[in-house]
Amino acid sequence: MKCLLLVAGYATRLYPLTKDRPKSLLPVGGKTILGRLIDKIDQVPQINEIILVSNARFADQFGAYIKEIGQDDRISMINDGTWDNESRLGAIGDMDLAIRQEGIDEDLMVLAGDNLFDFSLADFATFQAGVAADCITAHREERLTALRKTGVAELDEVGRVLSFEEKPAKPRSNFAVPPFYLYKKETLSLIRNYMEEGNNADAPGQFVGWLVNRKPVYAFRFSGKRHDIGSLESYQEAQRLFSA
Repeated sequence: MKCLLLVAGYATRLYPLTKDRPKSLLPVGGKTILGRLIDKIDQVPQINEIILVSNARFADQFGAYIKEIGQDDRISMINDGTWDNESRLGAIGDMDLAIRQEGIDEDLMVLAGDNLFDFSLADFATFQAGVAADCITAHREERLTALRKTGVAELDEVGRVLSFEEKPAKPRSNFAVPPFYLYKKETLSLIRNYMEEGNNADAPGQFVGWLVNRKPVYAFRFSGKRHDIGSLESYQEAQRLFSA
């Protein structure tokens, strides 16, 4: 199993903090967001390689960070060649690029590089092995305003995903879906099909909405803290939640 970390965004809503520094290298409680994610990934014994997808603007900073933490033998990096928000490939475009460029042919965990959480990725991997299917993560969210800002899934009694919408105006359930996914190797070629159909390449959850109409997808339900860092206010809140 490999893990793909999507860190190619430009985080314009976090300016000036991210004008000259990528969002995932911002500190939270004395450790970078990326460092916290790597700590989580390191607890998953099935993962043999971490692949970062960066943009051209911040690739050098990520390369230097990987060397600084002494993980350049386990973490590789792909530069998606974009220099600004207007030319970005989008999260699904970056997934497609990484799969094709690296020739990935094994199960793939995909994580957005701007979310923090306290559940176990090892438990997520164990769950996925048990259902032997593509998997998303989900947690209950009662706030309508929060549901409108994230993916939302309808689940049946055994956790199979019945429907998925990205940032719906009228959510069909209270199961919020953060950008953490685990795809079977057989599914990876479908990302190219999705792209060739001209579908939305930006939000990673859009692929899930397309996939559930073609294959079984299950949800690993978790509880605890999870925080999407998308604005200055949410970054300040993350400092409060994860500084302990």
